[in-house]
Amino acid sequence: MHAQTWFKRVMWLGIVANFGLAVPTLLAPERMIEFVGLPMPTPLLWTRFAALLLIILSLFYMPAGIDPVRYRLVAYLTLVSRLFGFVFFVGFQPAEYRMFGYFDLVFLVPQALLLFSIGRSAGSGAQP
Repeated sequence: MHAQTWFKRVMWLGIVANFGLAVPTLLAPERMIEFVGLPMPTPLLWTRFAALLLIILSLFYMPAGIDPVRYRLVAYLTLVSRLFGFVFFVGFQPAEYRMFGYFDLVFLVPQALLLFSIGRSAGSGAQP
């Protein structure tokens, strides 16, 4: 299989994973915070809002998951978004929050490698 197919698969896996984290956090933030062993924030409004923002961000990822060549800018912005998430949580937050940064890293690395591969294929005249 070629890089475009694998990029789309990883992209959609990341979208589903984001929803898997965000939807329960939006609906039952106390349970999710307890489940992952984080300190309980107050007010919970900000936890819910962060979950809502992750859902919205994931919706914006979808065009790249459908056609990364046509929506190349969106595809590259997904990498920027994952990179910012990684840097924010690993570089600037207490250790107990680093798992969120590593979550982004798990998707950033394969998406970047595959997207750059698509770019090389398209640049050489090969089918993406």
